[in-house]
Amino acid sequence: MKAIQVIFGRFAFVSIAACCPLLALAHDGHEHPVKVEPAEYYAPTAMPDRVVLTWAGDPATSQAVTWRTSTDVTKAYAEIAVADGSPKFDEHARQIAAQTEPLKTDINTAHFHSVNFQDLKPGTKYAYRVGDGENWSEWFQFSTVKENEDKFSFIYFGDAQNDIRSKWSRVIREAYSDAPKAAFMLHAGDLINHAESDAEWGEWFGAGAFLNAMIPSVPVPGNHEQAKAENGARRLSHHWRPSFTLPENGPEGLAESCYTLNYGNMLLVGMNSSADLDVQAKWLMKVLQENDKPWVVCTFHHPVFSTGKGRDNAELRNTWKPIFDKYKVDLVLQGHDHTYGRTGLNTPLAASEEGKQEKNVPTGVNNFDDKTGTVYVVSVSGPKMYTLSPEPFMNSTAANTQLYQIISVDGDTLSYEARTAVGEVYDSFTLKKRDGEINELTEGAVVKKQAATE
Repeated sequence: MKAIQVIFGRFAFVSIAACCPLLALAHDGHEHPVKVEPAEYYAPTAMPDRVVLTWAGDPATSQAVTWRTSTDVTKAYAEIAVADGSPKFDEHARQIAAQTEPLKTDINTAHFHSVNFQDLKPGTKYAYRVGDGENWSEWFQFSTVKENEDKFSFIYFGDAQNDIRSKWSRVIREAYSDAPKAAFMLHAGDLINHAESDAEWGEWFGAGAFLNAMIPSVPVPGNHEQAKAENGARRLSHHWRPSFTLPENGPEGLAESCYTLNYGNMLLVGMNSSADLDVQAKWLMKVLQENDKPWVVCTFHHPVFSTGKGRDNAELRNTWKPIFDKYKVDLVLQGHDHTYGRTGLNTPLAASEEGKQEKNVPTGVNNFDDKTGTVYVVSVSGPKMYTLSPEPFMNSTAANTQLYQIISVDGDTLSYEARTAVGEVYDSFTLKKRDGEINELTEGAVVKKQAATE
């Protein structure tokens, strides 16, 4: 397209379309923007992107980081130093070679790099950067947890999944504005919609942006992180393990999708509710038998108690809930149903050795006056919404509402707030430990229930 120059006095104006490649002349004779295709927008370069902190070991003495580059980068590094107020902190940085693996996606091939910083000091702030020796990220900062820390908070997100860049980004950023000192961000599955879509993974990483590089993520896979294998079975997305560096202390075959973390005075158990329920049940039993932390939080994708009509997960409930009951797990955080529902301590009984049988929850419950000691939450942070199907044992429910949750631990008290995408408190409660008894639950001032028709 030729430049069209118009002269007004001493000033020359050049048609924008003549010099801007993002405008094109359509068949109707008008200039229109040209769409930037995903393959172009999410193309990897030598500059690091998709930088994310996770843990593969003890949060008091280690920190893992993973990032992506183009395949031009065959040797990558991370540098780390104790952070202080001087701009010369980097003079004391040590360099660590990264592990590198290729990933061929639907729109590109990239190299994913990971480093697990070890032998760190508890309760210490560090600065780090990643790169190839010439092309570096900015310096980011994180803090290791103090040994036996008993005062901290974290953010919990249900499904992001759809319109991630457009509409989920506001949720994670609003959550950060409310809890900028959060110890980590927990994602209860369905981070994306299509397991092998690199553009959707790019949206997820872009929505969190620098937050991912400063606040560790604790993700578990949902059904949308499952893809079809060649034999027709379901398998974990090829993106999962290259994108995150997570503990490998779970059952064989479920590395980095089922694992435990000890953070301060809390045991965090992440599980894969799309595979091997019985195998994970046996593993969970052993984990909880050996646990010495006062607080126990479990997270996985499919709900024990569904908030959606016709979406009951009876096999999961009857396999895992008796274990939660036996060991008085404090909190179970889930997603999947694209609505919000939160129980009190009174929940239906699961099948047990005494022969108590639970009916299908959406069509009726057996005995929801039983105080099991566990609070179950289903939540959604993305814009995709389903019809709500509330149950009598749900103390709070919501439909058509994007939410995030801020959970704070302070010694023997756990405080919970569910907030909307604009930061308004929607639901809240506190749990308090009691010797030899189940927790004491106190409902917050804001507790809402919505009807199924909303």
